[in-house]
Amino acid sequence: MTMTTHRPSGRRGPGPAAPPADSSTHLLRIPAEAHAAFQRTARVCPVSFLQAPAWGRVKRSWEAEHLGWFDAGRRLVGTALVLYRHLPGVRRSFAYLPEGPCLDWADPRLADRLEPLLDHLRGTGAFAVRMGPPLAYRRWSARTLKDAAGPGRRIGDVLPDLVEPLGAAVCDRLREAGWRRCGEDGQGGDAQPRLVFEVPLAGRGLDDLWTGLNQEWRRNVKKAARCGVRTGVEGPAALPAFHELLRITERRDGFDLGRGLEYYQRQYAALNGERPGAMRLYTARYEGELLAAHTMITAPDGQRVWYQTGASADHRREVRPSNAVQWRMLCDAQTAGAAVYDMRGIPDDLDPSSRAHGLLRWKLGTGGEAAETVGEWELPLQGTVNKALHRAMHAYLTRR
Repeated sequence: MTMTTHRPSGRRGPGPAAPPADSSTHLLRIPAEAHAAFQRTARVCPVSFLQAPAWGRVKRSWEAEHLGWFDAGRRLVGTALVLYRHLPGVRRSFAYLPEGPCLDWADPRLADRLEPLLDHLRGTGAFAVRMGPPLAYRRWSARTLKDAAGPGRRIGDVLPDLVEPLGAAVCDRLREAGWRRCGEDGQGGDAQPRLVFEVPLAGRGLDDLWTGLNQEWRRNVKKAARCGVRTGVEGPAALPAFHELLRITERRDGFDLGRGLEYYQRQYAALNGERPGAMRLYTARYEGELLAAHTMITAPDGQRVWYQTGASADHRREVRPSNAVQWRMLCDAQTAGAAVYDMRGIPDDLDPSSRAHGLLRWKLGTGGEAAETVGEWELPLQGTVNKALHRAMHAYLTRR
């Protein structure tokens, strides 16, 4: 494998150009192509699209770097996409590994595996690092959460159906190594959703997925079909219409992602440029009119599919276009061989009278399960972290 000598501007290098054959694990910069190739075949841990090399091209306001762990036999055994954020007028940076790195998290020598990464980041001038191991910690079935719903109730109040042993062990190992879980001290919550909703696909056929939907979902999918709603996959030419629907959705539901059309065009071009079909735009049309458009992203190894962003019109909601397009996405993910359909973030609100509960209730209808990830973790790298810098960075990540 050919090593690249490219370095982010103004940063010191990580050390030797190639690992000595008699060493243990070494960390080096690697080409984006080698990074992407490893992720397509890696089985050491779940691979998130946020760790794909192309994601560094999507996040244009961050400076991206590709790193790889090599064992004594010079084999690539782990990768990391590191995003560096510089605050105006400050020469030091904040290092962020969204839903990464891609490592064997079951390795009991986890702290030793991370140490080369920390040494490298210190050498770049980073004042702190944040990472998000792509592992589940606790799980609740749809039935458990439906039964627990009530005034003032939250998911965190409910005894989980399962505590994942690996997720719990990684949390313990990170705490022991000095890492802090974001949000535990009341400051700096996660930038990525900690509570997500997953529909298991492995070992299930389309009939199993259909019977897994609740009665309301099945009724709505059937109604969309009777009304003549047509679902499909459209190309980048449909992104402007998707974005118009997204702005309508934001106004209706009271949120603002703050992302212009150019962001989605760049995301579509970058992800599909690296791996054709990695990002798709699914649409639902009624009498030719676009009523719903949802984006779907497939993991580099094909094992996980994400429903990333959904948009729908204010009118003709009675023909159930969003149910129709989601059912199409679920079926396509299952047919493609994915093991998990990830519907991304959910609120933890179990109060049926709250507006936030509506999104959770809609996703619960697919028959999947809520999963709390191990979350994001931070570690200061330069002694006492400048509190003003840290507050500013937390504010930025929270806002994004």
